[in-house]
Amino acid sequence: MTRRELDAAGITDPGLRADYTRCRRLNARHGRTYFLATRLLPLERRSAVHALYGFARWADDIVDDLDRRLTPEERDLMLKRLEGDLAHALRSGGGTEPVVRAVADTAGRYGIEVELFADFLASMRADLTVTDYPTYADLRAYMHGSAAVIGLQMLPVLGTVVPREEAAPHAAALGVAFQLTNFLRDVGEDLDRGRIYLPADLLAAHGVDRPLLEWSRRTGRRDPRIRAALVAAEAMTRDVYREAEPGIAMLDPRVRPCIATAYTLYGGILDEVARHDYTVVHRRAVVPRRRRAAVAAAGVLKVAGARWRPVPAADQGALERKGPSRG
Repeated sequence: MTRRELDAAGITDPGLRADYTRCRRLNARHGRTYFLATRLLPLERRSAVHALYGFARWADDIVDDLDRRLTPEERDLMLKRLEGDLAHALRSGGGTEPVVRAVADTAGRYGIEVELFADFLASMRADLTVTDYPTYADLRAYMHGSAAVIGLQMLPVLGTVVPREEAAPHAAALGVAFQLTNFLRDVGEDLDRGRIYLPADLLAAHGVDRPLLEWSRRTGRRDPRIRAALVAAEAMTRDVYREAEPGIAMLDPRVRPCIATAYTLYGGILDEVARHDYTVVHRRAVVPRRRRAAVAAAGVLKVAGARWRPVPAADQGALERKGPSRG
């Protein structure tokens, strides 16, 4: 399948093919929900999405998942090196890391704005020193770089049937919705890293603070105040999904099943959080494999329908005007 994806994308250079393959493996290993949805994209779009995921994952691993003995200063230096490597790759097509070479090639092919990568890395750097967010507005400012820009990077790859600026707010909202879902799912694990991503004002409205969350995580005991705060966080997240949903119809019809499937699968994580009565301080909510498979199968049927259904002339013209910047 990897070879077919690369051939369909017109990626012929052996070194670049290896770089993109590395990104695909990172996606398959770490982004189960994301990777499953990506399989529903047209073949020629998949490698670009893998490259965007691979770069984001690489940066995130520098912040969180490398040798725990590394200091924040050492991680910051690694991020600066990554940022410099990316800047060089975007200018010259070079780059030291495979994920950098692949994402720079994708950015060039699809005309992805360089500023989006700078905003992303700025939020990654914030994770080295910022451990909580006083208000939802503060959190949204962080998520512009950590999540909204991912949706905006994806938009040129996916293609739209409306002017891109019309779809952009919905694409950004979808990135935020997915990240808020992850924050709710990972409350306990983030506490172990010393971080709280749920806004402090939302928690305080229900009588919750860091010591209470840490007590609950440490002892395994529950508290109704924590449950009430998590219910409120779920409602806040579902509001952002509603912001994002209209954007799906603005996309190329051939990619809508993929994004609709991701929308459903990530929303399913919220369903699991509720089904387990908001025990995410103690356990991670996961969509059961059978549920993921059923949603993916429905997506496959929609893909088949989209391939056989002709794109309306007006939409086709819009897509042709918004194709990749180079072959």
